[in-house]
Amino acid sequence: MQALIEAIRSSTADLKKEAAAMLARIKDPQAGVALVGLLEHEEEAVRKAGAMALEQMAGVLDTDTASALVALLPATEDGESKRLLTHLLGAIPTAVIPLCTMLKHPDPDRQVTAATMLDQLLDPRSIDAFIDAMGQPAVRDIAVGTLKKLGAIRERIDETFDALRAVEGAGEREEARMATVIHLLGIGRPSVEILIEYLEDDDWLVREAAADLLGKIADVRAVEPLMKRLVHDKDTGVKELAIKALGLIGDARPTQLYLESIPIRPLRVYAMEALAKIKDVEVLRPHKDLFDRLRGDRDGLVAYNAGLIADKLGALANTALQTQEGIDQHE
Repeated sequence: MQALIEAIRSSTADLKKEAAAMLARIKDPQAGVALVGLLEHEEEAVRKAGAMALEQMAGVLDTDTASALVALLPATEDGESKRLLTHLLGAIPTAVIPLCTMLKHPDPDRQVTAATMLDQLLDPRSIDAFIDAMGQPAVRDIAVGTLKKLGAIRERIDETFDALRAVEGAGEREEARMATVIHLLGIGRPSVEILIEYLEDDDWLVREAAADLLGKIADVRAVEPLMKRLVHDKDTGVKELAIKALGLIGDARPTQLYLESIPIRPLRVYAMEALAKIKDVEVLRPHKDLFDRLRGDRDGLVAYNAGLIADKLGALANTALQTQEGIDQHE
């Protein structure tokens, strides 16, 4: 681990890229700050490697990493770099914390930078910080506007789910669920925290709609709440949509749950599809024998996805060996 971090800081550009990819697979949050440093590298390929690693690790990155990203904001003037930072801050759940802290900075320019970014993210967790900022002249107007937007999002989601609950009849409710997903999907990431709340709703149809939306939005904040639904929900439909949603997100944390779902007939295909979509293929290596066996499964979709996974693991083994040899030579 430390050797990889050192490679990021002091090795050649090619090794920096390879080390970033390996750190993304290890997913140790200690590497976060070092990876942020790659975003300032002179070579675009290195910057992209750092950004890709940070995005793949988004669900485990700590506040220190988020703070390091936020610290780059005031000095970033290039449009493409600014877009990249905005994307990463939107993907990393802990980013809201340092941005809310920056909102209290004595420098009005820093306040505006933080308020503008939080206005783009529209995360309900920033509500209290914006209420506190109402007394700061530099960001008062942004705070008022953002709070109005957040209020409108909450109202729209609440009203839509209230209407879904009121629908009666099996056929009508399923159509209403799909209409609900279509109606709310355009809100995107600003709806994530609210949708996570609705995963606990008493109505199974509302839970299904919330899980479906969270999968299509594919924000890593939803991974652990969806895992909870997959394990504990009594409704098979909710479990199915939870595992499909997790598959769309591609995070590696539910790997064991997918493996445990393979013998469960209603979840079997969904579990294999989710395993095939995991971005960090390395976590599947201990189960290579299982996937080799499943390549001959009677179910075509199970066999197909098992083949995809086995092929990825084979290719990954060769790449990892070459990368480690390069790092060892550098040392």
